[in-house]
Amino acid sequence: MSKHVSSVCKSASFALYKIGRLRSFLDQPSTEKLVHAFITSRLDNCNSLLFGLPNSELDKLQRIQNSAARLVTRVKGRCHMKPVLRQLHWLPVKKRIIFKILLLNTYKAIHGFAPDYIKEIIVVRKPTRTLRSSSEVLLKPPPVTSLKTATYGYRAFSSSAPSLWNKLPPFIRGSKSIEQFKTSLKTHLFTLPD
Repeated sequence: MSKHVSSVCKSASFALYKIGRLRSFLDQPSTEKLVHAFITSRLDNCNSLLFGLPNSELDKLQRIQNSAARLVTRVKGRCHMKPVLRQLHWLPVKKRIIFKILLLNTYKAIHGFAPDYIKEIIVVRKPTRTLRSSSEVLLKPPPVTSLKTATYGYRAFSSSAPSLWNKLPPFIRGSKSIEQFKTSLKTHLFTLPD
């Protein structure tokens, strides 16, 4: 995946350069729209495949996002970026990947909005007897024997989705609408340490 990450960084850097040349003619909302159209869309494209990559690879993408945030807000280069990203309400790259896995794939698969090939991967845990937690929707992780390799097996959607979903607080898993789930999940991810 390092070639893919390098390719994304290269194209996003070029887009940043082009937007930076226009920045003096743009206000902040217009610049933010351009950044979302040309940079954030590249960072988010197929980013659920990047789950579990080493920090050295994800840090490259994070530097691109930090540069985009600097461009939008016009903060100095040595400024700490966590408050700036929070002000813009942008999740860091690692948390964006988790957000995408949980929202676009897992939540939609559980509630019937995802394609059939994704719904087949998700297995809802059904207890054999009635428990207090039986009203909660928990996912069944795949058996350890089905994971082919120690390094890549746990990065697979069939393994990562249940582990991420089951770690969520019950009030987020029990959200009745996509909008409520999205808002609760984003707030929860902002509160988690890096």
